[in-house]
Amino acid sequence: MKTVVYFTLWVVSLLFSLITFAQEFNGSWTGAIQGMPLVFEISNINGEYAAKMQSPTQSKTYIPMNSIMVDGNQITMLLDVYKIKYQGELIDSKIIGTFTQGAGSGKMILEKKEYVEVKPNRPQEPKAPFPYHIEDVVFTNPKANDIKLAGTLTLPNNVNNPAVAILISGSGPQDRNEELFDHKPFLVLADHLTRKGIAVLRYDDRGVAQSQGTQKGATSEDFATDVEAAIAYLKSRKDVDSKKIGLIGHSEGGLIAPMVIADNRRNVAFFVSLAGPGVDGYHVLLPQIEKSLRFQGVVGSQLDFEKKLMDAMFLKIIDSKKLSSQVLENELIIVMKKQVAEAPDVSKAKYTDEVISALSKQFSDDWMRFFLSYNPATNLSKVKCPVLAINGSLDYQVIPEINLPGFETALSKNKDVTIKKIAGLNHLFQNAQTGSAGEYGQLEETIDPRTLNLISSWINSRF
Repeated sequence: MKTVVYFTLWVVSLLFSLITFAQEFNGSWTGAIQGMPLVFEISNINGEYAAKMQSPTQSKTYIPMNSIMVDGNQITMLLDVYKIKYQGELIDSKIIGTFTQGAGSGKMILEKKEYVEVKPNRPQEPKAPFPYHIEDVVFTNPKANDIKLAGTLTLPNNVNNPAVAILISGSGPQDRNEELFDHKPFLVLADHLTRKGIAVLRYDDRGVAQSQGTQKGATSEDFATDVEAAIAYLKSRKDVDSKKIGLIGHSEGGLIAPMVIADNRRNVAFFVSLAGPGVDGYHVLLPQIEKSLRFQGVVGSQLDFEKKLMDAMFLKIIDSKKLSSQVLENELIIVMKKQVAEAPDVSKAKYTDEVISALSKQFSDDWMRFFLSYNPATNLSKVKCPVLAINGSLDYQVIPEINLPGFETALSKNKDVTIKKIAGLNHLFQNAQTGSAGEYGQLEETIDPRTLNLISSWINSRF
């Protein structure tokens, strides 16, 4: 009888402990990874856990987690679409854990508190009144089912028929300001150029904000047709010089611009590449991934494995041009599982079936397949208009030592080429300490003033 009593008490104690952990996990938890805040809302209703995640500096929308598992004081949350996994332990009212996204991971501590938005200081963001004309415009892309693209045209005062620049954004869905981490680099650039007498057209990417269409299934070649539609629109206007239309492309935008120029040589007067790729995607992404992993503290055998895994995946993609996306996705799963079987234990734990499936889906999409195989030299060599190609020395996404020589070689027969690597700047052309993405939102500067003046003086000296 005494033993039964003890056993019963032990069960009651265990149940009380589980209930306590359930109550302690409930609520709003705030943390940060590489300086980027994340918020998790966790609830437990009738023993069923649910969670959702928000990245408040990127979006105000909460995204439901696919699964949440609680075992005592241990918690694991998965978000498949973004290949996110958070695994932690509740210790002294904090969750101490590891945040993993794709091939990268880092320590993240969650505290049980509401996220308090602190509006970052962005001293370069222009404020009204503006000493130039601002016009909302809409133009149509006949090569993409007549989708309508919405943008903003800024025209300098007291300049008749000025030269005009079209701004082309980097990869991923971007609005006309290329806004990220509360920075609006295209707004800052457009404001600067227009004050210097250069008109600017910037527009929302297809499927973003006020523009029609969709990003899904679109490649850099598809986005190039949007730029062509922007050129056609500007040529229809009487208040800009149709012979002085130029392209300024950031990151992927610097890859897209030469595609457009190659097919529209008479319609493009100048080209400015801001951290544009000068080599194929394979040689852009592998060094980028390695640098990103090093920023996260991944070294030794784990780093070697991650590089070997990405290399195997990229080579499979490049060698599988004729496969459908679904077949390639299945092939990539096989490749990944083979590599993971030989991985260090810490990597094996990270690459669950869910993560492998999500990564394979991402890397088998049309955009990635095109980017990995495409060599920008093909079209860069056809560019005969004046070119300014700039990179920051701390750019880890489009590494200057790899990409600027690609521009130099491909443009060797062009008589007006300026290539510069600017010391201390990251991929967004901010003055930085390390160049890591974790700094982007922490820095107050949006674009280095030297870079802004270089771009405007270079254009004005020619037009």
